[in-house]
Amino acid sequence: MRPLLYGIFWIGIYLLIIIAPLLVLLIGPIPPGRGFWREFSVGLGFMGLSMMGLQFFLTGRFKYLTSPYGIDVVYHFHRQISTIAFALILLHPLILFISSPVTLTLLNPISSPWWMGGGAGALVVLAILILTSIKRKEWNICYESWRLTHALLSIVVVGLSLIHIEGVGYYVQGPLKRWFWIGLVTTWILSLVYVRVIKPIWMLKRPYTIEEIIGERGKTWTLVLRPEGHPGISFKPGQFAWLKVGKSPFAIREHPFSFSSSAMKSEKIEISIKELGDFTSTIGEVPRETRAYLDGPYGTFTVDRHTAPGYVFIVGGVGISPIVSILRTLADRHEKRPLLLFYSSKTWEEVTFREELENLTQRLNLRVIHTLTNPPEDWKGERGRIDAEMMARYLPENRVDCEYFICGPDPMQMAVKEALQKLGLPLEKVQSESFNFI
Repeated sequence: MRPLLYGIFWIGIYLLIIIAPLLVLLIGPIPPGRGFWREFSVGLGFMGLSMMGLQFFLTGRFKYLTSPYGIDVVYHFHRQISTIAFALILLHPLILFISSPVTLTLLNPISSPWWMGGGAGALVVLAILILTSIKRKEWNICYESWRLTHALLSIVVVGLSLIHIEGVGYYVQGPLKRWFWIGLVTTWILSLVYVRVIKPIWMLKRPYTIEEIIGERGKTWTLVLRPEGHPGISFKPGQFAWLKVGKSPFAIREHPFSFSSSAMKSEKIEISIKELGDFTSTIGEVPRETRAYLDGPYGTFTVDRHTAPGYVFIVGGVGISPIVSILRTLADRHEKRPLLLFYSSKTWEEVTFREELENLTQRLNLRVIHTLTNPPEDWKGERGRIDAEMMARYLPENRVDCEYFICGPDPMQMAVKEALQKLGLPLEKVQSESFNFI
């Protein structure tokens, strides 16, 4: 199935699951005296709950779900749809209170039924879950602690919601409705079991050993991973994997990093990591022969998905890692098509893979344009950030037919996309990779 049709197929499945609880409401007798607004509010609540349950799949890294879109797009959708789900669930009690003010008595914790506490609790926990996700960086919440808390709170939200539904009782009466909810909940539980149990067990049987750690320019370290007892990962150039170092595959702490080695050489895998945070700042101190685990490959940022007469790569900082993987792979494939690389760095000494790129120009039809934001006085190359004027000086005449790959900090990616639009290049020719989903 083509990627476009595959993507449309999964969107259709997603929408069908969201509205499925509404269709189930129509089965069997409708409770008397409920009224339109009450049933409407219940329908919104069910849709919100379905969205929350599907979040376990969106964050589960199921390759057949993420492959049509790219995992960064799926995670971005996960964040946005969480807010919509919260709004739908919140509208459920608000519409009830407005249409029937007598239901406000249900807010009294002394006299309200037990199932009301489940609904109210789910709403409060969901608000905390979303707020801590939005404010995580601002409040300096450790990523690993937030990730564990986020998963636990998500389970609590769904659990309390189901308690509320069971307590109300109107919408689980009859074998068909009850089996529907049993099936839906079972599916959510199985997705969690797969992600937290089955997948780690599979990773446990496919360990790696850190054979070497190579210091690169720009405070970057390359980990050379040797597969132990298995042939390693088969990946496409430009893809990435989640890495766990010195931990059990069941550990929470893991981070996504791009492969930097050639996809034609699976006997050893290289991942290049720049010192940017608490985990990466000590990556160069990891002892050799440390055990590691990989969950991957993921990502659609690869030339293998896009046939073109030529490729243009626009890179900032550590964004060079997946590009080096692509260039090394193309060199091993004896690629003859023209390749153009714009590489923005702060200083000449911080240009990661500087010598490697020079060597690759001898093996490929590759031209590398370095630009420095803090160049030395005798620098004769490009200066400043990559913009439309700079790219126009080097892009080929058939620029519209080329495929463009952007990788770097988010502000840089946005600026480059705007510059490419100014040059008249269609966005469907532009591919980008971002790890802001963590």
